[in-house]
Amino acid sequence: MPDSDNRPDPDVLLAQARAEAPGPRRARLKIFFGASPGVGKTFAMLESARRLVADGVDVVVGVVETHGRPETSALLTGLEILPRKKISYRSIEIEELDTDAALARKPSVILVDELAHTNAPGVRHPKRWQDVTDLLEAGIDVHTTLNVQHVESVVDTVAQITGVRVRETVPDAILERADEIELIDLSPEELLARLGEGKVYIPEQARHAVDNFFKRGNLLALRELALRRTAERVDVDVQAYRREQRIGALWPTSERILVCIGPSPGSERLVRAASRIAESIRAPWHAVHIDVTGAPPLRPEDRDRVDAHLLLAESLGAAVVRLAGSSVSSALLAFAREHNVSRIVAGKPTHSRWRDRLRGSLLDALIRGSGEVEIHLIAPHEELPPRATTPRPNVPNRWTAYTPGMIAVAGATMIGVIAGGRLSLPDDVMLFLFAIMLAALGGRGPGIAAAALAVAAYDFFFIEPHYTFAVADLRNLMTFAVMFTVGTAMGSLVARLRHAETASRQRERSTAALLAFTEQSASATDIADVAAAVVAHVEDVLAAPTSVLIPAADGTLSAVAGLEPLAAKEIAVARWAQEHRRPAGRGTDTLPQARLLAVPLTVGEDSAGVVAVQIERARRRIDLEGRNLLEAIARQAGVAIARLRLAGEARAAALRVQAEELRNSLLSTVSHDLRTPLAIITGMATALRESATSLSADQIESLDTIVDEARRLGKILTNLLSITRVESGAEVKREWVPVEELVGSALERTEAALANRDIKIEIEPDVGVLVDPILTEQLFLNLLENAAKHTPARSPIEIRARRDAGGVTIEISDRGPGVPAGADKQVFEKFFRGPETRTAGAGLGLAVCRGIVIAHGGRIEALPRDGGGATFRVWLPGGEAPEMAPSREAELPAAAAP
Repeated sequence: MPDSDNRPDPDVLLAQARAEAPGPRRARLKIFFGASPGVGKTFAMLESARRLVADGVDVVVGVVETHGRPETSALLTGLEILPRKKISYRSIEIEELDTDAALARKPSVILVDELAHTNAPGVRHPKRWQDVTDLLEAGIDVHTTLNVQHVESVVDTVAQITGVRVRETVPDAILERADEIELIDLSPEELLARLGEGKVYIPEQARHAVDNFFKRGNLLALRELALRRTAERVDVDVQAYRREQRIGALWPTSERILVCIGPSPGSERLVRAASRIAESIRAPWHAVHIDVTGAPPLRPEDRDRVDAHLLLAESLGAAVVRLAGSSVSSALLAFAREHNVSRIVAGKPTHSRWRDRLRGSLLDALIRGSGEVEIHLIAPHEELPPRATTPRPNVPNRWTAYTPGMIAVAGATMIGVIAGGRLSLPDDVMLFLFAIMLAALGGRGPGIAAAALAVAAYDFFFIEPHYTFAVADLRNLMTFAVMFTVGTAMGSLVARLRHAETASRQRERSTAALLAFTEQSASATDIADVAAAVVAHVEDVLAAPTSVLIPAADGTLSAVAGLEPLAAKEIAVARWAQEHRRPAGRGTDTLPQARLLAVPLTVGEDSAGVVAVQIERARRRIDLEGRNLLEAIARQAGVAIARLRLAGEARAAALRVQAEELRNSLLSTVSHDLRTPLAIITGMATALRESATSLSADQIESLDTIVDEARRLGKILTNLLSITRVESGAEVKREWVPVEELVGSALERTEAALANRDIKIEIEPDVGVLVDPILTEQLFLNLLENAAKHTPARSPIEIRARRDAGGVTIEISDRGPGVPAGADKQVFEKFFRGPETRTAGAGLGLAVCRGIVIAHGGRIEALPRDGGGATFRVWLPGGEAPEMAPSREAELPAAAAP
């Protein structure tokens, strides 16, 4: 029989066949990867390109950002540079990669700098990495650069370390698609020196960078992230090469820990020891349990102990694996070689040496077969208590497997004795072999027992001298050996087949249950249908009473399916599982004495409910595999419930959008229809008031009231028109406007409302915003009028504007009553008016402000002010005047909008 370890992996063969299959060549993506700007990625990419050109490769520069660095610009000399596509955006001309021209030119290799760059509107794709994808699909090799902070999966980590939220990101799938990643590494000290010498940014920007992003601690952490990410990629490549070349020998390129878990109580200490070793060297580790084929099944208490050990290992961060093999040592070593394990953690034997001599030593087999793998032996803290020797409940049933073999051997003996001389000795041997094969159907034990009994009967009745166990001819010993070999081999094969059949049936049952549940939950129309499907399938598979509890609006859990009554303590277990999104109860490390197992219906970072299984009332034993199936069903149920909720929210949102569109249309129509008669009323009343000479004081006061109220109504109509414009999605026409000009115009229009007030203005010189001037003036007008309405007369108002994070922050502060507690978000809702508001108005002014700010891509917030009052803070895109703008630095995260 060929060695199974040397058989090729079917997946590897399939991958090789696909790679060798005829078809279009797969373009290569090479990423020059770095920890931060300034480490030399672009420089290294250009040096590599020049070497390729020297070798005769067709290389074109698609886009390279030199950032004014002369040594980088010098490397562009002699390289073909593709003309960039010019885009006019916000009165500024921006140059972007011309993807269409690159596809038409179709070089062998194209250089595309700054993979995470965001394109200006008007380009084929919003992101540069999408352009790169198009180039790769066209068969063009791409060389590009990327910093680790732009990788999507580490954005939160980078923000936590540096305090800067990076907005330009690249999906991890792009890194996985890369055929080659070259790490460009530079120590923080060297990078800071380059920064101080002006080799990264111009001096003013360099000082700002050192004070913010380019701190030594930030650079150290980013360097570690880049090194680890590169090492992970290299490790994946190493493992793929080992599988492809079918290399079984250990390559100690990185540490991996493996611990074997059994039913012994000492396995718990092995798990904790392996966890400490893995944590100390920051290595991944596996916890493996081997089910020996042909061995008697574990007792229930032993299997429970194995499950507990595996759960402990999983909670400590191990990858839990269950394997089947003819022996523990061979299966363990095969797994270690396949996964390039460097250390195996095993326990010191506590049994006598006679057991090792009779059954073989696991430790000896591991040491002899480990090769380059290290074996770590862990001793128990104290002598473990001996296993209980109480008889198993099913012991009487075990002996029934031996009965057919005994009967078969007895029958073969009777046939041989009755036949006498009519059968030769070989015929008698065949009879006994047939009996042994029949007995071996019961397993290895019955097969060996039948072989021993057959040898004894054959020797006693058919071998001379008869009716004794003496053997005159030593050649008969070969016959005895064959009988024993057949019995042992047949029994072992049958045991393996039965083990494989049992495992296959269990997997089929679990897969069928999960598939049926998925199909049923996919067609569910409400949460109750999903909960009912969970109860039906869990009770069918685990044979235990099950309930599904869903949180109500007040947070309390209530059963929606499987109405089994739960005690207060059981509800508490379910509530803990719901709040912490982790299983709790029997068989876990949280409230393990509870009578039930509570598993949350998780989806992402949320929990949609809890499935509670009353394990004590289960009609069959629930092992680790059953719990894994329960958790899989719970996850699928969480996804199904989330889908239903999202669908409901989508329907509600669609209705709100329709209602909002109808309301905006009505408001717009009414506003336009009212503006003309309102203008006539205002004009006629003003003319009548100014031209009349014989009117009484009461009549003049009435005319003043008509003019004032008409103007107030005109402001309401203006706000209505503004809010319908920004909410309709109409394009905002932007231009660079000085903040001082916008504030001055708004103050001029509110001069009467702000009379006798101390207005303090602090605006940085030459600061402006890229906005629609009319809408932004309305923004400031509403904020100033809001301050005038809700603050005491003669109270001061302060206006400040400063550059901030690639834009401008404007603050308008007053000394009024401030924003009502808990209403800092509500004040920007339509028609919202505070509980103590006594001034006239429709509650639209701040809602219009929010709509205008959002339309410009900014943000607005209401903050309490120390000493009383409120501050309305607005951030809008902008900064320096266009003619004073520095060269674009797309790589600096601190320049990204917050």
